[in-house]
Amino acid sequence: MDNKKLIYIHPLPVRIWHWINAVGMVMLVVTGLQIRFADIVSLFTLEEAITLHNYIGFVVIGNYGLWVAFYFGTGKIKIYFPTPKTFLPNTIKQMKYYGVDIFKGDPNPHHMTPDNKFNSLQQQAYVGLMFIFMPLQMITGLLLWRVNDFEKYINMLGGIKIVDTIHVLLFFFFSIFIVVHSYLATLGHTPLAHFKAMFTGFEESH
Repeated sequence: MDNKKLIYIHPLPVRIWHWINAVGMVMLVVTGLQIRFADIVSLFTLEEAITLHNYIGFVVIGNYGLWVAFYFGTGKIKIYFPTPKTFLPNTIKQMKYYGVDIFKGDPNPHHMTPDNKFNSLQQQAYVGLMFIFMPLQMITGLLLWRVNDFEKYINMLGGIKIVDTIHVLLFFFFSIFIVVHSYLATLGHTPLAHFKAMFTGFEESH
């Protein structure tokens, strides 16, 4: 007997933000590859790649602003931060699950609810992603967009080479993140369950 129920986990604003961000990040990676490796990648002209990269970058920045407004405005931002008392034991359980138990078919120790959406490992990853790496990538991107206009701030950060290096290293990080995130999204009770939930808003609890 299939004992399952639907739980409304992803509100519409979150789903809209997620897919705009997902498409935007993929396009930024693609156009970034064109800009960085113009001799190898030739999906667009270099001028087209730069223009697309800039416009999409502003869309992603605006979308990030909507994410901040929604999560802070509704108080839901707390789902990104672990509870100190349970942080360590939950992290150990989750590491054991991903490292051993998942291959034995054991259930995930984390039970998703609207107020407890992420497991402890996800919380740690998203804190770094959403509060450090994304803002840093957006700031360095803006500085590189208008080098002459922002020369003062670029020099404060150590010069154009430092700013460019940070932006490129984060570009590689986000490229890897997209692949890893897509793989982890297949680890639901079916490979497409989490993808489906991000369209409908409902996760199936078994």
